[in-house]
Amino acid sequence: MTATTLPESPDESPDREARSPAPGRPARRRIRPARALLHAFLVVTALAWLFPVLWAVVNSFRDYDYTALHGYLSLGGFTLDNYADAWTQGELPGYFLNSLVITVPAVLLTLFLSSCAAFVLSSYSRRFNLVMLAVFLAANLLPPQALLVPLFRLYNAIPLPYWISESGSLYDSHLGVVLIHTAFQIGFCTFVLSNFMKAMPTSLLEAARVDGATVFQQYRKVVLPLCRPSLAALATLLVTWIYNDFFWALALLSSGDKLPITTALQNLQSAFFVDYNLLSAGSVIVALPTLVVFFVLQRHFVAGLTLGASKG
Repeated sequence: MTATTLPESPDESPDREARSPAPGRPARRRIRPARALLHAFLVVTALAWLFPVLWAVVNSFRDYDYTALHGYLSLGGFTLDNYADAWTQGELPGYFLNSLVITVPAVLLTLFLSSCAAFVLSSYSRRFNLVMLAVFLAANLLPPQALLVPLFRLYNAIPLPYWISESGSLYDSHLGVVLIHTAFQIGFCTFVLSNFMKAMPTSLLEAARVDGATVFQQYRKVVLPLCRPSLAALATLLVTWIYNDFFWALALLSSGDKLPITTALQNLQSAFFVDYNLLSAGSVIVALPTLVVFFVLQRHFVAGLTLGASKG
């Protein structure tokens, strides 16, 4: 009686064993040329964007005499004197205080008013809701430069007590700059927050009404806690936009002691000579607050963007 041998299954063939990965080693994925080209493009783009910033940071730690002798593409001559000189020559503490006086009230006022408007537009069905939202967005379509002349005349015509503005008007006052930033940013924030609030479950507000909550209590105790990620994301953007503003501050403020930090870099250059290493150090100091705000609110900022992208 002869024994019959069964043919080898494909899984047990020597070629199959040679192609299968070793135990515990992940399978190697084949990289497609298109994907490799995309990654190469992204790396080159990131380096092209980061190189000027990184090189400015490097030059901010270098002595001007060394770079004048050896060129900016050389390495050496490192010092910390540029940051000390930029801090004192640029009079940065006073300008930082002015930016704080403008940025913090403008951001808080914008978020409060836009969240109130978004709550009404998203929670109460009215015929004018869509029209109001279109009006909010239409204000952002106007270029700021086109409104400079009428706003300049309006600011000079509105009187203020002298304890608020030394000029006796909205012009040349921090309040005027805060109001113009609030007016220009409230439309975008209302649009974002209204879309976010519309995606919330209506059962939450209905339960609050059944419990006897007033409209303001519904807004403060139910809606605002749920909008924390989107508010943090908008706060990060608003701090960056308002803090880095140069146009409105220069147009609506005439006193040098009221100007924000973005104008302080002018003090680090003269009419006939510019120390670019000193200017780079001043630019790094000026950019630090926005970086600190971004890294502090980074988790909430990313969460807000993710939630906004996932809601239809």
